[in-house]
Amino acid sequence: MSRYEVVVEKRARKFIDRLEHRDRVRIIGALRLLEVEPRPRQVTRLADTGEYRVRVGDYRIIYEINDRVLIVKVIRVGHRREVYRP
Repeated sequence: MSRYEVVVEKRARKFIDRLEHRDRVRIIGALRLLEVEPRPRQVTRLADTGEYRVRVGDYRIIYEINDRVLIVKVIRVGHRREVYRP
């Protein structure tokens, strides 16, 4: 089974860096799981964009998957109230 490379965009990385340690560890753990299984059972595909969403407590990870080159591109990470705003 091939592993995917998880690429986190700058905006998402900055958000993760500002989180409390406990939340940051949970988010990073979820990102590591995406390396092995980019479409876990609890994933939701967002209808309008084709992006995927994974819940991590009150936070959401929004990402795209490129199966041809085995890359998971994390676009946004944010609190559930704010992550969907442009």
